[in-house]
Amino acid sequence: MMEKDSVIIYSGGLDSTTLLYEERTRIALAVTFDYGSNHAAREIACARHHCSELGIEHLVIDLAFIKKHFNSSLLSGADDVPEGSYDEANMKSTVVPFRNGIMLSIACGLAESRGLKRVLIANHGGDHAIYPDCRPSFVDAMDGAMQAGTYDGVRLAAPYTNLTKADLVRRGVELGVDYGQTYSCYRGGERHCGTCGTCTERREAFRKAGVNDPTIYEKQGLCIT
Repeated sequence: MMEKDSVIIYSGGLDSTTLLYEERTRIALAVTFDYGSNHAAREIACARHHCSELGIEHLVIDLAFIKKHFNSSLLSGADDVPEGSYDEANMKSTVVPFRNGIMLSIACGLAESRGLKRVLIANHGGDHAIYPDCRPSFVDAMDGAMQAGTYDGVRLAAPYTNLTKADLVRRGVELGVDYGQTYSCYRGGERHCGTCGTCTERREAFRKAGVNDPTIYEKQGLCIT
């Protein structure tokens, strides 16, 4: 049996749920960070569901200081989240400064405290243009910092860094992931809005993967080819 040697940063969204299922035999702990985003409650509910399904310990950590002190449309209300395509010009307002750096630092401390070897994160290639802390250079630098800053040399694993979201959907379907129990919408409503950048990206991932999208959207939105 594979050793459970990993912590995963797990939001309850499509990307991290795919990674949760792909690495489930090695994950000892899934940690969700509540930093006050518009969609936090919806994502946390999904994260709890999947961890329960897989029998993986799930920890929610409050990072309320981020909402209090940082600037981002993810923190200031649903009306501030842009509609349209998932690209840098449109989505830059959704950047939460150094969010992944903060979360990875905490997850690294958890890993070392528990004698675990790896921290997993599910950034993917579509994030690179928008989010600096999802890019390969950041992943490499953070991996080096984590190794240097821990006695046991905790490593960062980011296996989706150069994959597309459609690639993740294909993998998840093969793994039996119920994507109807994941949440992506940055507006945080009861249903996915269907028009914000993340809803557009989600719909296009299913279309490009050639897979039925189980998500219920309030509006169909634009089709980006």
